[in-house]
Amino acid sequence: MSLESVKAFLAERAPDLAVIETGQRTATVAEAAAVLGLPPARIAKTLSLRKGDEVFLVVVRGDARLDNRKARAAFGGKVRMLDLAEVEGLTGHPVGGVCPFGLAQPLKVYCDASLRDFDEVAPAAGSIDSAVRLSPMRLAELTGAVWVDVCQEIQEAAA
Repeated sequence: MSLESVKAFLAERAPDLAVIETGQRTATVAEAAAVLGLPPARIAKTLSLRKGDEVFLVVVRGDARLDNRKARAAFGGKVRMLDLAEVEGLTGHPVGGVCPFGLAQPLKVYCDASLRDFDEVAPAAGSIDSAVRLSPMRLAELTGAVWVDVCQEIQEAAA
């Protein structure tokens, strides 16, 4: 169902984008990078976060780590990762396939400024063996994302 909801989302809003069904596991940044032939930094990972009762997604480059101080400033308080059990219920996507497309319910989406380092990134597409390639700007446009700076500085060597 999750892969199908992403396909339906893209068919409606971006019919020019194709979901890549790899037939191989792409659930981690390392797995996705190896299967897709991309550096890990270009894998766009989607973090499922909560601040109080508010649940939202933040899409970041694959080698980025959340900076708690920056996140607190950007989101107006302490954020925490969703429990694994909560993720699929709230997003409709299994852990390892979470993306900002075809969500089970509307969630606010943010894109970290770190994504702007690339002309193309590859987020998951709703399953643990799928992805889609698109520009970070297109990703933000399709999801109505707000740009934020919430990740630790990247030591540039493997872009």
